Amino acid sequence: MLPSSHPIPIDPAGVVSLNNPRLLADAFSEFISASALLEASYRELQRKVAHLGGELAERNAALTRSLAENDRMRAALQQMIDSMPCGVLVLDAAESIVMINPEGRLLLGLDSTRVKSLRQLSQASRIDFEALAARNADDRDAELTISSGSDQRWLAIGRRELGCGASRPESGSCSEPRSHSHSTIAPLRSIWILRDITAGKQAEQEREAARRATTLAEISTILAHEIRNPLASLELFAGLIAEDRNHASQWIDHLRAGIRTLSGTVNNVLSMNGEPGPRLAPLDLAACVKSGVEFVQPVAGQANVTLALLPPKTRLSVRGNEDGIRQILLNLICNAIRHTPAGGCVEVSMRRAKRSDRSLATVAVRDTGCGIAPGHIDRLFEAGFSGSGETPGLGLAVCRRLMTQHGGTIRVTSRPNEGSMFQLEFPAI
Repeated sequence: MLPSSHPIPIDPAGVVSLNNPRLLADAFSEFISASALLEASYRELQRKVAHLGGELAERNAALTRSLAENDRMRAALQQMIDSMPCGVLVLDAAESIVMINPEGRLLLGLDSTRVKSLRQLSQASRIDFEALAARNADDRDAELTISSGSDQRWLAIGRRELGCGASRPESGSCSEPRSHSHSTIAPLRSIWILRDITAGKQAEQEREAARRATTLAEISTILAHEIRNPLASLELFAGLIAEDRNHASQWIDHLRAGIRTLSGTVNNVLSMNGEPGPRLAPLDLAACVKSGVEFVQPVAGQANVTLALLPPKTRLSVRGNEDGIRQILLNLICNAIRHTPAGGCVEVSMRRAKRSDRSLATVAVRDTGCGIAPGHIDRLFEAGFSGSGETPGLGLAVCRRLMTQHGGTIRVTSRPNEGSMFQLEFPAI
């Protein structure tokens, strides 16, 4: 458009007047100037278009490289998942199966069966995945036993929840087929890890069988060692009774002592290897202790050791098991008699005491024997430890175990050549 400051005369017919050459020259000059400006603007526009085209080409090339790298990474990850020694199962937010790797198919026995949901997977594998999915996801794997004919396998199945923003991977060669025509893709929800733990379970069973065999061998050794000598004595006393009727009562007392020693040995073995937790009920502790002392009296008489009982001044009631308490007393008194020379004394006393605002019923077994070496005190209640090496070391370990089951404690004080004292503390009722 020409500037309005230089109007060109127009005749009534609409034709530019050519009678004024100056005006015509000015108008042409203005036209040439405007054309030059338009040409410069066009060249600048072309330059910018060329620059933007270069940038777009670079970005397209970078995007192409990024997509290619993503494809390579996806293929590498897919290859890693396919070659993993454990099964991998991926679910999306709709609990549809996104992927099962080859090891997972092998563990579940799917072969080429196509499964798209947990229900189909449960039917094909005979494992209730729907019930497993209903459990709260945690760090503990579910262990399942799978029987196939005479074979038995163990499978550990763990589930981990994924973040809500996780996107679904492209389907690989072992993935379940998915349509790519959808505009939106459901995010991944969880990943399941399946491991064959058959070898570990079998090894565990073998270790348990070996442990039981070892325990049985140890019990057999203990019983053979502990029963052999008393049985020989019992056979001797039985022969003396048959030969010497006049002193039969004396030999019968020795028989009773031997039988009760054997009974204590068998009960110790059963206590260490039998069912834990005796049934507790309210009982009169003094009467129970008296019965236990009378039971072991023949053993003291055979060793020529005085066994004395000092009854309590007040009634003592506890929640306990009579057989268990009698076994504790049998072990402690026999142990005291074993370490007390002939002519010595073993004293059993009872009383009520308080410790930290708790009412206790205490039983003390004191002897005048050789005492316990200071270095043995800390190991005294260990199963298998014997200071003299002459016993299997079960008696005091059984005592501590039974006291723990009664909610009580056992303490020991000793001085070499001055005797020892074992104190039992039961919660009083």
